[in-house]
Amino acid sequence: MLPRYAVCMKDVRFVAGSIVAALVLMSAAQASSVIPRLDGTTLPVTRAAAIADAELKADDVMGAQIAVLDHGRVVWTHAYGLRDAKQALPMTVDTNIWAASITKAVFGTFVMHLVETHRFALDTPIAQMLSKPLDQYADFKERASDLVRDPRWAKVTPRMMLSHSSGLANFAGLEPDHKFHLHFDPGSRFAYSGDGLNILQLAVEEKLGAPLDILMQREIFAPLGMTRTGMVWREDFRADNALRYDAKGRFIAATHRDAPRAAGSMATTVTDLGRFLAALLDDRILQPEMRAKMLSPQIAIHAAHQFPTLDAATSEEGPHVGLAYGIGWGLLTKTKYGPAFFKEGHGDGAENYLICFQKSSLCMILLTNSDNGELAFRPLLEKLIGDTVTPWEWESYTRKAIMQNEEHSAPN
Repeated sequence: MLPRYAVCMKDVRFVAGSIVAALVLMSAAQASSVIPRLDGTTLPVTRAAAIADAELKADDVMGAQIAVLDHGRVVWTHAYGLRDAKQALPMTVDTNIWAASITKAVFGTFVMHLVETHRFALDTPIAQMLSKPLDQYADFKERASDLVRDPRWAKVTPRMMLSHSSGLANFAGLEPDHKFHLHFDPGSRFAYSGDGLNILQLAVEEKLGAPLDILMQREIFAPLGMTRTGMVWREDFRADNALRYDAKGRFIAATHRDAPRAAGSMATTVTDLGRFLAALLDDRILQPEMRAKMLSPQIAIHAAHQFPTLDAATSEEGPHVGLAYGIGWGLLTKTKYGPAFFKEGHGDGAENYLICFQKSSLCMILLTNSDNGELAFRPLLEKLIGDTVTPWEWESYTRKAIMQNEEHSAPN
């Protein structure tokens, strides 16, 4: 049975979202009255807001934040629904929300900043970077006991981990023995791995002598004015923080991470992510040459789906748009709109996506606090900016795939 406050929640979310949207559009209209689309047409922001609200309501999304950038500057932001259903608190564009795996792309950009400033190397094997074998660190002791005895481990580099070609599964918890294993020769194919990023985090922290949250706050978040972003919980997030909800509108949890994790602990806002992308596109984080290296293909992707990560099935959907992975970012290298980079975030009660087309510096960010968030991604990307090139099947952003995933993850 749903909690009492979930009754008629769709209408409550719509009203709250409309109120917030009106406030947001007052400021957004000062920047632009239209949203540019990839085909050269434009969309009035009032129409964009109506499309977004209708789609998010139809998909029963609890709350969402949206931003569009044109030529590297934010031209529109929008908030919909609720950050806290029980208290009927509206989502805003400055509500702190779990970024989930979008963290990986921001972390990858940070690593490239370290490379550019000659403080880190992409091609030195991780085993050589660490001061002792991986299984001698408390956090990895049990999981790494087999990995350190695999001769291929000595070949795994940060470049492979950031391009998801290390050979590791997504997480050791998904392995039958809950240990790290290399499933193929490092660098030979793509298989998404959160564990790879968390191991790389250890090497970064050892090299720089500080925890990841402090490093990224000092070198990325603070300089860019990302005041509502952190790799760990901060008390000042509490006043405007999004709770997370399942597909039925039931409360899952609050996001309160006390330990940084490169694979996905970041909490942020669409406003702050807009600042990050604007700075990245304006060469204020990396110089153009280094940014180009980060967004150059490291491994081509032929897999039919991103998840499950070790599925051998292939398709032509990815190759058709030049699907590949760079350093921390997914890439579309040959779309009709030019190359693009993207990153998704997926977790319990947090479904997120962002994509940037490099030729026009046209980007769109979608953040939600709802397991239903992915239902809205394709229609919103297509209707708002005209993105028809994201590989929907590979991402499992089709309605059929999303509903199947929800069914498999539904509580008994």
